Amino acid sequence: MTGRAVLAEKTRWRTALVSARRALSADERAERAAALAAAAVDVATATGGPVCAYLPVGSEPGSPELVAALHEAGHEVLLPVVPADPGPLDWAAYTGPGSLGAGPLGLREPTGPRLGPDAITRARLVLVPGLAADRRGVRLGRGAGYYDRTLRLASPDVPIIIVLNDEELVERLPAEPHDRPVTGALLTGAGLVTLGNNRRP
Repeated sequence: MTGRAVLAEKTRWRTALVSARRALSADERAERAAALAAAAVDVATATGGPVCAYLPVGSEPGSPELVAALHEAGHEVLLPVVPADPGPLDWAAYTGPGSLGAGPLGLREPTGPRLGPDAITRARLVLVPGLAADRRGVRLGRGAGYYDRTLRLASPDVPIIIVLNDEELVERLPAEPHDRPVTGALLTGAGLVTLGNNRRP
């Protein structure tokens, strides 16, 4: 498959996945978000911290309660800060809802000191957003490339886990050489599922 064909296939996947997420009812999203928050705390209990996480927005699986639950369970939680220029994500500590302010791309970000992109090297668990993953560990994001630039900095032995609805774990997704794999998926019903790429190149 040519590069152009891969991009076209990714676009088709993204359109279908976003549409399916938006079709979920508010009650269904809330029920799934509660399950994900509990599952995330269970995983973090096993791995320890710090935990690099993110604040779900829009129709993304999960809710801000997932981050709050990790914090309330005693974990150090770092959230991404989008850089002014394309590059790896910066990080800052989450210390509660009052520590958040408006950021770019419709996101909310911690307002505390920036810790630099290398802060991810301290993480014992990294939770990442995405639209889907496949059994090999291929992750489909929204196409901006922030996480592909960021995940290469994480320690090789640290779990990189994408947070998804169960139906968003599929058999095979289109991939490009720069796509960074994930090692697991945290699903709304099935919980933590280990994926094929347990070592990142």
